[in-house]
Amino acid sequence: MPGMHTVVCSRTLLARDFPDVTITADATGAVAALKAKPGKDIWLSGGGTLFLCLLHARLVDTIEVSVMPILLSQGIPLLPAGLRSPRLRLASSKAMSSGILALTYTVDYAAA
Repeated sequence: MPGMHTVVCSRTLLARDFPDVTITADATGAVAALKAKPGKDIWLSGGGTLFLCLLHARLVDTIEVSVMPILLSQGIPLLPAGLRSPRLRLASSKAMSSGILALTYTVDYAAA
């Protein structure tokens, strides 16, 4: 995205091949460093394993979930089986004209 600092967490990509982005294998270190700097939100796109790593490191502050108006007989869980969720507190909800419900939760690690 133009004007945004992009960090890609990868163990296989080489920084020299992508000069316009920061490539790192240390996701928790990179996110902790970004959180220590002034600025806006940090967005994670994709990567359930990456999300779980950052959640365990207590680096996830907000989780946004969209409920789609489609019924499925199975799907991909947000957390692996047997893993206890941190306490989530509903911060906002918005119903879209498409029927999608956008939910935003804050993560409360102290209550977990």
